[in-house]
Amino acid sequence: MNKPDLTVDLAGLVLKNPVMPASGCFGYGREYAQYYALETLGAVVVKATTLEPWLGNATPRVTEVRGGMLNAIGLANPGLQKVVQEELVWLSTQNVPIIVNVAGRTEDEYCQVSEAIANCELAHAVELNVSCPNVKCGGISFGVDPHVLQDLVQMVKRVCALPLFVKLSPNVTSIGDMAQAAEQGGADGISLINTLIGMEINIHRRKPVLANGIGGLSGPGIKPVAVRMVYQAAKVVSIPIIGMGGIFTGADAIEFMMAGATAVMVGTANFTDPYACPTIIDQIKEFMVDNAITSLAEIRGCVL
Repeated sequence: MNKPDLTVDLAGLVLKNPVMPASGCFGYGREYAQYYALETLGAVVVKATTLEPWLGNATPRVTEVRGGMLNAIGLANPGLQKVVQEELVWLSTQNVPIIVNVAGRTEDEYCQVSEAIANCELAHAVELNVSCPNVKCGGISFGVDPHVLQDLVQMVKRVCALPLFVKLSPNVTSIGDMAQAAEQGGADGISLINTLIGMEINIHRRKPVLANGIGGLSGPGIKPVAVRMVYQAAKVVSIPIIGMGGIFTGADAIEFMMAGATAVMVGTANFTDPYACPTIIDQIKEFMVDNAITSLAEIRGCVL
């Protein structure tokens, strides 16, 4: 059998393999570069970037729970200028495609950051984090109203020449409607799912464990929900899908691809094992060899 081909095409962005870390779970790659060459990865997705520095939420803001973890980091980051000048400049030397996650509180903030990232010539794609509160709409998340989402994507697409992916929230009535809204707005692809909303209470202190009260649930416990939503989105859009949510093994990644994903992002697993991503890449290769699969296209969406 010929060597399996792990190459994937995300709206013209060609990756050597379909595995990349999820935004917020890999920093800017510096720490993980001490363990393995980042060029091993299909791409690196960096932390959310905002126009000005965000301090994030009060601590404690991360806790382990059964089946995963809860976090309420609050998209803490040093702001656009430092991300570009310090983090992206360094990461651009690592011979790996760079996807920058972008967040904001207004459409204008999203546009300013996305345009700057596209023009800095250091990144290869932009991922919109639409789980942020839209202050002009009374705090409603950009990612829960199809019309608000479509308008945002259209505005960003006008100023962003890079491939544009939209990271969808699972905290919606219909993931299909949101996926279609992103596509109709001009998105080149979608990534899903972001974290589910969760909460844990310390019964001895009689108060929430997280200072923020509620947080985002990630990890193995949410994988069936994530696979189901990727499956539903793949049925109604024609743009590439990046699947995520509880991926810890190559088998998990294969499951997402069979549901319709072209590539995958690995989040919480990076906190338990710094070698999670390269291990998953190796396991995908092994699966392909064992099952005489020469290209991932052979299994993509096979259950649709």
